[in-house]
Amino acid sequence: MSAGSSKDARPLTWESGLDIKPVYGPGELEASGGSGAIGQPGAFPYTRGIHPHMYRSRPFTMRQYSGFGTATQTHERFLYLIKQGNTGLNVAFDLPTQCGLDSDNPMAEGEVGRVGMAVDTLADMEEAFDGIPLNEISVSLTINGSAVAIMAMYFALARKRGLDLATLRGTAQNDILKEFVGRGTWIFPVEESVRLVVDTMEFCAQHAPKYSPVSVCGYHIRESGASPAQEMAYGLAIASAYLRRALERGLDADRVARGLTFNFDIYGNLWEQVCKFRAGRRLWARILRDEFGVEDPKSQQLRMIAGGGGGGLTIEQPENNIMRGAYYALASALGGTQTMALCSFDEAYTIPSEHAAKLSLRTMQLLVHEVGLADTVDPLAGSYFVETLTNEMEEKILEVMADLKERGGIVQGIAEGRVQAEVSRHAYEREKKLHSGETKKVGVNIHREEEEERVIEFHPFEQSQADEQRARLAAVRAERDPAAVESALSALGAAASSGANVMPAAIDAVEAYATVGEVCGTLRGVFGTFDEPIRF
Repeated sequence: MSAGSSKDARPLTWESGLDIKPVYGPGELEASGGSGAIGQPGAFPYTRGIHPHMYRSRPFTMRQYSGFGTATQTHERFLYLIKQGNTGLNVAFDLPTQCGLDSDNPMAEGEVGRVGMAVDTLADMEEAFDGIPLNEISVSLTINGSAVAIMAMYFALARKRGLDLATLRGTAQNDILKEFVGRGTWIFPVEESVRLVVDTMEFCAQHAPKYSPVSVCGYHIRESGASPAQEMAYGLAIASAYLRRALERGLDADRVARGLTFNFDIYGNLWEQVCKFRAGRRLWARILRDEFGVEDPKSQQLRMIAGGGGGGLTIEQPENNIMRGAYYALASALGGTQTMALCSFDEAYTIPSEHAAKLSLRTMQLLVHEVGLADTVDPLAGSYFVETLTNEMEEKILEVMADLKERGGIVQGIAEGRVQAEVSRHAYEREKKLHSGETKKVGVNIHREEEEERVIEFHPFEQSQADEQRARLAAVRAERDPAAVESALSALGAAASSGANVMPAAIDAVEAYATVGEVCGTLRGVFGTFDEPIRF
């Protein structure tokens, strides 16, 4: 009898569509493709991790998503996180900033500083990062639609401090294609949006080679309803699309590929997440080598940030999220992440409190210093179960990517709304299973409790903070040189119209204290805006 043929075991299927047997052995591993692709840590195809000694030589970077209110308040939170032991910052921006609107825009009413830091001008970035050494601490800018303006401000800030951009390390999310699928803070049409992403890739390849201009974000696609296999497939397809456009400009494949990083989600089945990462890592290495001719081993490596998935957290029995977060962190470490940004237990309903953020940081520190996740590299390697499902997960990811390619590719699929429709379909099916109880969720559809009405601590929204931000913006406008701003914005518009790289002109514009709204408004005047496809 085969190891997995027990008739008494209940059937089990992962969300990605993989059927799970009760027991795994050598036969299952060989049937799935064998062990030939496991390899060694730090060596192609990087199934076991991108560094030979992984966390034995350096633990994963610990970041937490932070930013709210004004630059002054965010600066205080940054200093607090660094004091507590954070080795990187992951910056949240408010919705007006993400959508390319200034704080005094009527459409920004009620949203200024609510879910992230409000940034209007370079003065806000100067305040937020005051006293924080940009050349010593890793900073991730979680910005997409208005990434050109925010990245320009970050580079302008570094330049103003006398730093050589070639020495600057950091990351911008800057993945606009996933915005069309998963979040909605787009501004420009799809093709023009991709062009701007490639502008940043070209600029960084030439002037800031240690800076990662794009963090392809399967995270938000997964949070919007995609399965783990779809998350990885869409993420790799999006990264391939950006890379292909960059090569069409004549850029070097090895140099550009090294600037691509990834942001992936973790919630649900621990083993499914681990196999997703191991399969995706080696699949990306093969894509880079075989499809794009990338030869440098460092450029073939999938570098990622992977932390907790907010979509897995619950408002019901919110303390359970502390345990969920610990398992998300465990999956992230076992999956071989380079950076961990663990969600906080109260993120199901509010911006994390300092107390919740500290608990998440301590969870990550416990993994390294007490639990033993830094003791050895890829401790799950060689498991019949893990290696078999890594092979099968790779095949499932390839199926999704093949379907995308057959239908015209990821960019066309997003522009026509087909990818969005598929993610929505899967989200609907998953929600039905939660409501029916087929998918179990502790505290939601099983092990529920009749609780007294609890007082939930929400992060306060202070109208006075929004008023303060608008007053700051008015003061900057009054003090800056209007002629210099007008000239810089005119040059930006000319660059956008001519097809030239817009980044140099954008940096000049923000150095003259042009606002995020003015930079994005100038680009809107050239490119127009995106009209979402309606699909039924």
